[in-house]
Parts: sequence; C-alpha cells; structure tokens
Amino acid sequence: MSSVKNVIKDNYNMMLLKDYLRDAIKEAGFSHAEISKTPTGTRVALHVTRPGIVIGRKGSGIRELTDKLATDFGLKNPQISVVEIEKPELSPSVMCNRMASHLERGTAFRRATMWTLKQIMENGAMGVQITISGKLRGDRSAFEKHTAGILPRAGHHAEVIVAEDIAHVNTAMGLIGIRIRIARKEKFVPEFEMKVEKPKKAKQVKDAETGKMRDETAAEKKARTESEQIAMEEEKMKELETLEEEEAKLK
Repeated sequence: MSSVKNVIKDNYNMMLLKDYLRDAIKEAGFSHAEISKTPTGTRVALHVTRPGIVIGRKGSGIRELTDKLATDFGLKNPQISVVEIEKPELSPSVMCNRMASHLERGTAFRRATMWTLKQIMENGAMGVQITISGKLRGDRSAFEKHTAGILPRAGHHAEVIVAEDIAHVNTAMGLIGIRIRIARKEKFVPEFEMKVEKPKKAKQVKDAETGKMRDETAAEKKARTESEQIAMEEEKMKELETLEEEEAKLK
C-alpha cells in the first residue's frame, strides 16, 4: 500500500474514532482526542469536561474503552489518559455538542445560538462566530451567522488564535449543521486591545438548613453530567430575549 493510501486510511480511521468518542462519552463532555504512536503502543489523551465519567468506578470505564479501541479500531496497546478541560465554554467541540443537544430538545435555533454566543463571551473569549445552516424554518435550506468580539478570519493570527469545530444534528425539520469558531485571549495578539470586564457578583441562593441567603458554591454551579448541564441551561435560556421577541414588543 502506498504512503498516500496509508495517510488516507489513517485519517479515515481517526474520523471514525472521533465520531465514536463523541457519542460514547457524550455525557463526559468530549472535546477532542490526541493520539500519538510510541514503540510500546498508542497513547490516547481524551480531553473532557468531566473525567470521572470516563474513568468509571474503579477504572471500569477506562478498561472498556481500551478494549473497544483495540478491537474495533485496531490501536496497538492503547494507553488512555484523561485530561480535564478548565474552561469548557472555550472549547468549540463542547459548545457544538451542547448547542446540538439544545436543538434536539426542541429549543428554537436562534435562542440556542444567542445563548451559546453569550456563554462563550462571558467566559473570556476574545471573539466568536457561530454559523448555523440547514432546514431552519421551512423546506428551503438557509443559514445564519452570528459574531461577537474580535475574530481574525484570515492570515497567521487566524491560524494561531482561532479554534473551530463542526457538529450536525437531526431535527424534525431536517438536518442542521453548526459551526463554531472561537478566538482565545490566551494567545493574545498585541494589535488588539481588549477591555477588562469587572467580575460579576456571585449568585445568591437560599440555604436549606438555615433559611438564609448565601453565595452559590462552585459545586452547585457545576452539573454532574452534560445532560444536567443542558437542562440547567434550558431553564436559564427562558430568560433570554430573541430578536423576534424584542420586535414583537415594539409593535
């Protein structure tokens, strides 16, 4: 087999592996996988938002995943490591999956888009662009593009700063594609001057024992699975006003 065919075969296998991992560890908030071949085997680093779900009780999840990668995908002696993502909202893959889940649950596409845009910018992104296309409103395909912040679109800066991912979701209307591009401040470019926002106050919640109001803890903010995260976001999303609702008030 020629070297070109080997490259094509490897890329195809990586695509199948990514699709499998996206579905298999969906609840863990899968972002991406880094695969490198070594003399002793294959190292697979899984970047997820909730490592505990991937590892499982007493490592059962890791063992099952290792056997699956070895038998179905032909990886020699796979050695899996799990890396936790510090800010899931700055990962295009995670946000694509979350937005796709919102659309699967029946959330209006524009409301889901504006909510995702807001979440990404509030978590320190330099800029973001969300493109959604497909059967959005009727039989004809259409697309919408929403942008916020500073997002280089071409040149060296775009290659260094911007990360992107694409996801597809089947809805009652038809197939919808989601593309999210995020520019991160960590890879800052001197030409762009960013404004520093003041930190927001912590949300007040009622203590079940004392009955007094207190600041919301980090454990209460974080959901245990991606499904819980989606459900929490849907409750908050109801407070978000779309352009159609704003126009209706003005009439």
